[in-house]
Amino acid sequence: MAPRDKTKKASDAAKPLDFKALVQGLPHVVVVVDATNRIVFANFAAENFFGLGEALLKKRALPALVAFANPLTALADQVRHTRGAVNEYELDLAMPDRPARSVDVFASILNEREDYVLLMLQQRNMAAMIERQLTHRGAARSVSAMAAVLAHEIKNPLSGIRGAAQLLEAGASEEDQPLAQLITEETDRIRDLVDRMEVFGDERPVSKDAVNIHSVLDHVKRIARAGFARHITIQQSFDPSLPSVPGNRDKLIQALLNLVKNSAEAIGDKNDGVITLSTAFRPGLSLRLPNSDSSVKLPLEICVSDNGSGVPEDVKPHLFEPFVTTKAKGAGLGLALVAKIVGDHGGVIECESRSRLTTFRMLLPMYQPSARKTGAI
Repeated sequence: MAPRDKTKKASDAAKPLDFKALVQGLPHVVVVVDATNRIVFANFAAENFFGLGEALLKKRALPALVAFANPLTALADQVRHTRGAVNEYELDLAMPDRPARSVDVFASILNEREDYVLLMLQQRNMAAMIERQLTHRGAARSVSAMAAVLAHEIKNPLSGIRGAAQLLEAGASEEDQPLAQLITEETDRIRDLVDRMEVFGDERPVSKDAVNIHSVLDHVKRIARAGFARHITIQQSFDPSLPSVPGNRDKLIQALLNLVKNSAEAIGDKNDGVITLSTAFRPGLSLRLPNSDSSVKLPLEICVSDNGSGVPEDVKPHLFEPFVTTKAKGAGLGLALVAKIVGDHGGVIECESRSRLTTFRMLLPMYQPSARKTGAI
């Protein structure tokens, strides 16, 4: 080794560690609060968790961020009193304008300032979200196989049934014509269902390019405002520095349009309906690919939130499975299709819902210029 290299290594080893930079890089939420429980430091993960930048977080105290008998405030006060570290598991945090989260919390006094408390939060639902997402993909694959069979075995006979019904209608009495029309209408309905299911049978790799997700969201918003959501306020909160998504623009429009339409239907005819479209950069989350040793990072977060009726608890675990719906006339394929499109883009999607606040959270990879344009990223 050259003397210059040895000197440089010795110099680097002598440098003090930049602990602030180290904490900023952690995937877990880290905040430091003062004696009044006002935030004095927040890392990037905390900004994403609370939906506010560090500058805004520093203007807030814990009670302003977490509603109801604030467990974080109680933990911070307990640590100051006992002068020891505390671990608390499965705390439910209800935030005023964000979905409730279940977290594990580590709290400790800072050695330099004994009235300052460090709080580190780890979301409990993230691993479960990934596991459910893989289950959703398995369900979509089962529908893919069924769709291929249906397309072949049902569509051809349906054409014959429809043609026969039209012939019957032409020669039927006035009393029997409505019955022939009913046969025609029902065959059309079944054919439409099979057509929609055929989408699940398309296993071809999705052609991907760099896509500006904000352009996609703007397009979806224009469509919604011109039609099914004209009576609803649509807000947006975008991270302007968000990098491109590796994706198919048309497919992403289809997925997000389905989510916005789902939100509009949940709101119904309410006069105070609000749909919020938001984006954020969320480092630290990666998904291990099935049957592989490799993983893909999913730092791009796209959310569609609404103040509608919410999702029933018994439906939540199965929300993205085919034929699961809470609508009287729904086929239960819309959200299953969204899950398939997101999966085809190498991402995951999850729903968090409570009364008057439902959020569909889509996590996607970041575009890499060297990545292939087709297949999984």
